[in-house]
Amino acid sequence: MKAMVLYEVGKPLKLVERPNPVPGPKELLVRVEACAVCRTDLHVVDGDLKNPKLPLVPGHEIVGIVEAVGEGQPASRIGSRVGIPWLGHTCGHCDYCRSHTENLCDEPLFTGYTRDGGFATHVVADNDYAFDLPLDADPVSLAPLLCAGLIGWRSLKKAGSGKRIGLYGFGAAAHIIAQVCVWQERQVYAFTRPGDRQAQAFALDLGATWAGGSDNGPPQKLDAAIIFAPVGDLVTAALRAVRKGGKVVCGGIHMSDIPQMPYSLLWEERSVESVANLTRQDAEEFFPIANEAKVKTYTTVYPLADGNQALAALRAGHLNGAVVLVP
Repeated sequence: MKAMVLYEVGKPLKLVERPNPVPGPKELLVRVEACAVCRTDLHVVDGDLKNPKLPLVPGHEIVGIVEAVGEGQPASRIGSRVGIPWLGHTCGHCDYCRSHTENLCDEPLFTGYTRDGGFATHVVADNDYAFDLPLDADPVSLAPLLCAGLIGWRSLKKAGSGKRIGLYGFGAAAHIIAQVCVWQERQVYAFTRPGDRQAQAFALDLGATWAGGSDNGPPQKLDAAIIFAPVGDLVTAALRAVRKGGKVVCGGIHMSDIPQMPYSLLWEERSVESVANLTRQDAEEFFPIANEAKVKTYTTVYPLADGNQALAALRAGHLNGAVVLVP
């Protein structure tokens, strides 16, 4: 197999050849068809997320074909298409797992962080965290749904049922969940980097009611706001933008420090909540909704060997939609 490997945090990935991994009990060997590149991959490579497994193959928005199964797994899975997300394994016995909040498991493994991920031609996955996907769909289009879509969906659920939804940071997750909001007949208010006319036009093309820079307030108060950009200052901006009783949801795994703010921004029963990881139930809910809503993912494709260039493009924020690596 070939893989883009991180040997040292803060350094470029290296393209290497390795023997194909062997699936253990309750695992699958998957031939990667496509792996989307997530901002979390940047946080891992750049060192914002501490203590990754090294050497490490990043990548956790994986679509591929099952080539072999480990002991105890049904041979019927061979030849099927699966999606492999960020949450790659849970213990099954801690209080969180037993209370249906496996996203908060005390002993998790994360794909592309604490276990090898999908910047490769092959990957091993936990059978319980490999979601069935249709064989007749485009794997490149499916890949961003495995994190940008799932985390966007979990964030939207946390935001509640309000009609006016603000999305701060109009990247991969926002461009997916904006389409779901429009399908649900909600109004989307898209906040981009100040002056980013291209991203604002993209949001309007996807059905947003309004688009502007994050340094601007919306034309009317929002029912809720979701922050996808890893910028702590946006928490105070979003609190100013939501109505009384409104909610601000932080959808990222990493964010710069939230600045000191007056209590008056939080008063009147506004709230701030974070989203951590995902659950299998999120996938069971979201994939049918994405299909029914006819969500279209907008992607820029890079070959596997150009993984460093793909990360650089995402870091620069010059692309609309999602970045996808293809072996």
